[in-house]
Amino acid sequence: MEKRRAYFLMTCFLFSFLFFTSIQVSAQADSSLLKEGATGNEVYILQNKLKQYGYYQGPLDGSFGGGTREAVVEFQMECGLDADGVVGPSTLQAMRDYKASEVSRGSSNRYRGQQIVSMAKQFWGVPYVWAGRSPSGFDCSGFTSYVYSQMGISIPRMADDQFYAGMRVNDLQPGDLVFFTTYEPGPSHVGIYVGSGQFIHASSGVGQVTVTSLSNEYYSSRYLGARRFI
Repeated sequence: MEKRRAYFLMTCFLFSFLFFTSIQVSAQADSSLLKEGATGNEVYILQNKLKQYGYYQGPLDGSFGGGTREAVVEFQMECGLDADGVVGPSTLQAMRDYKASEVSRGSSNRYRGQQIVSMAKQFWGVPYVWAGRSPSGFDCSGFTSYVYSQMGISIPRMADDQFYAGMRVNDLQPGDLVFFTTYEPGPSHVGIYVGSGQFIHASSGVGQVTVTSLSNEYYSSRYLGARRFI
């Protein structure tokens, strides 16, 4: 009887020890993950790496918010990982092993360009307002600079400054800025290329944010070129 009692107590003790140890290990493993809501130096280092690799455009503030999670998801997708936005051992290892030549930045830039286009289309129909730069009303360069700022990308406010600041490109991709000479010589009008030969812009003629074809007679004869900021 005493032996059974001793065996029973020993079994209970062993079970309890294993149970609480497994909880502790699980908690330690979970705490080693970086995910949305985390803060601190490790998040700062993560953001810095993602910015170096071209995935993150936001502030280096050590706060794992939506922008950081979006950058992590994009990195995971490009590297063929489970795109859950959580930085665990496999994602950390991929970041340590990362080489620019192994991942197509062109693919990443196209993805970023589509995000810019999606953001721009949210303001379709917003009234044209001279010198406007908010969702209550835009002029052409106020529209482009506002859309880019919402994506964490800082570009100059004025159309001519945007034209001279961007990288000149001939192979148009969604998200590129397209420029025209209109009411004055030089780059005086700007829009965002959306693909399929069209661009979205704040048009004074139409009186609102609208989509227009680059083959439109008025704009095709005044086209100056495209610039890229991504």
